[in-house]
Amino acid sequence: MTVEREDCAGPAGRARHGNADWLTGARITAVLGVYYRPEGRAGEPEAVEFVLAEDQSVLLTCASDRTLRVTPGSWPRLPDWCVPASQWHHAPPALLPPVPYGGAWTVVGTQEVRNDGGEVLQAVIRCEEGDFVVIAGDTMAIRFDPRP
Repeated sequence: MTVEREDCAGPAGRARHGNADWLTGARITAVLGVYYRPEGRAGEPEAVEFVLAEDQSVLLTCASDRTLRVTPGSWPRLPDWCVPASQWHHAPPALLPPVPYGGAWTVVGTQEVRNDGGEVLQAVIRCEEGDFVVIAGDTMAIRFDPRP
């Protein structure tokens, strides 16, 4: 995953060093899409925000070249680029499961799919119950693949 500013600290006090395991051990309490209100939830989210138990969040967005960017989130506030803020909202993406018993998904690892230039196209956040798969494109796509 790519953090846009090199000096930016990752969630849960971990610095981002370019490898994909920096989220391991975090507890995800909510997964929310950032939606443009006029499109409603019928449209795909413009970003996906993973809310962590440590009162922090991680924001995944698409860059103009359809690559995935990962930055610290601003939960419960909307990202600064949501202008005007009254036209945007957080909402759970469709077809994701409810938070498991115990109140959070525990991240056991992450994986990235990159293009030939090394840019991230897809991130897989592996949890005990299954995997969140986030794919960059014109908008974001997210799904949950449960463990068998």
